[in-house]
Amino acid sequence: MVLAELGGRITNALRTMTSNTVIDEETVDNMLKEIAAALLASDVNVKLVSKLRKNVKGRINLEDLATGLNRRRMIQQAVFEELCEMLNPGNPPYQPKKGKPNVIMFVGLQGSGKTTSCTKYALHYHRKNFKTCLVCADTFRAGAFDQLKQNATKARIPFYGSYTERDPVKIAQDGVDMFKEEGQEIIIVDTSGRHKQEASLFEEMQQIAAAVEPDDVVFVLDSSIGQAAHDQASAFKDAVSVGSVIMTKLDGHAKGGGALSAVAATESPIVFIGTGEHFDDFEQFQVRSFVSRLLGLGDVGGLMNAIKDAGLDKQPELYQKLSQGVFTLRDMYEQFQNVMKMGPLNKVMSMIPGMSAMMTKGREQESQVRFKKFMTIMDSMTDDELDTENTTKMMTDSRVLRIAQGSGSHPQHVWELLEEFKRFQKMVSKMKHLKIGKNGEMPQMSRNPQQAMAQMGKCLDPRMLKQIGGMNGLQSLMKSMNGMDMSQFMGDM
Repeated sequence: MVLAELGGRITNALRTMTSNTVIDEETVDNMLKEIAAALLASDVNVKLVSKLRKNVKGRINLEDLATGLNRRRMIQQAVFEELCEMLNPGNPPYQPKKGKPNVIMFVGLQGSGKTTSCTKYALHYHRKNFKTCLVCADTFRAGAFDQLKQNATKARIPFYGSYTERDPVKIAQDGVDMFKEEGQEIIIVDTSGRHKQEASLFEEMQQIAAAVEPDDVVFVLDSSIGQAAHDQASAFKDAVSVGSVIMTKLDGHAKGGGALSAVAATESPIVFIGTGEHFDDFEQFQVRSFVSRLLGLGDVGGLMNAIKDAGLDKQPELYQKLSQGVFTLRDMYEQFQNVMKMGPLNKVMSMIPGMSAMMTKGREQESQVRFKKFMTIMDSMTDDELDTENTTKMMTDSRVLRIAQGSGSHPQHVWELLEEFKRFQKMVSKMKHLKIGKNGEMPQMSRNPQQAMAQMGKCLDPRMLKQIGGMNGLQSLMKSMNGMDMSQFMGDM
């Protein structure tokens, strides 16, 4: 999870406050002191921290609030809203439009991850069925065109550049004109960076902007500089009309919170955050969703969008099998594929309330490797082995040895897969009592929600149910999926 240390400290402060028998001024002050210390450690500007403390106290009037749960909810809600306010620039970002050319110009200092971000940006919109392409107008850095060419080829994105032409303005103009004629919808222009903010860099940016007339100028910023991001973002915004910001390297620096809040103070909307070197380590930035995940509350809306983007919301055959309590190794293989389509596991887990703590960076990598290893083993199985419902009876020692040799793994790994499958199969066998419809709907949830929730709780692995927060946490999760507001969701934190 991005900024896991900051999120953990704020969450602990809130949890300590809610566990107190009496919620009074002293309790609130101690909580705010802990939150302020966490924000300052993440290099958030002291004035912004002071403003947050003042505003939270302004939202809370303990004398007017009822004692008990309601008071805790209101305090948690106040902290949530003020953190959102701190990161909200107040301006909506540019939204590319289909059916017309959208010229997007990328600017930033050298080493900020600009060229990689260009490819990630192009791939993101390519997956949303936009026709995307890349233009390399960086003639200053040696190897810039080679890097963009390699990235674009790997992502299967059309690109344009030149080894001989040294005028970046001409390259940008020629590339944009060519792609407009081809009917491309998102034309991304990667410009030169420098080691520092030089007058020549700003002059070149202004010339390219005048030539290609971009619909949006995206400033790529390294989050490791912390609150110094404010001055850097302001300088670029003064030189060219920066409309959006992409924050990179948020996976490895404690100062990310300071950078995020500093950029928001310039009123430039952050559109994406980079959380690693891979193309999938790229998240659309939405303030409320980000803060919700930061506090361990999950992001059910983002989870549902990820499910839709991966096409997992339309699986009538799977729903029919679940309603009958049937689950085979082939079903397990397909579900592993589906989970991996949704993106990095730590990102998916952080969207589920209470689950972000389960997936540390090391464990996420282990789980990805485990998934792939199990899928390789299943690739060595016959159709009969994949489709049988009596896997335990069919899998003899000789079959296991054959599968292990075919997949290049140890027989013990095959037995581990079969044990994992048994757990899944046992869970699915209980799900037939939920009476799942062909589109995944559960009529019993509206007719008799208490009984439906009890049955759902029996289906889940006890460890997972505990991480969610028991039956109360499961109830909160289901409520939030049905569009309940944040204050009701937070009450069960």
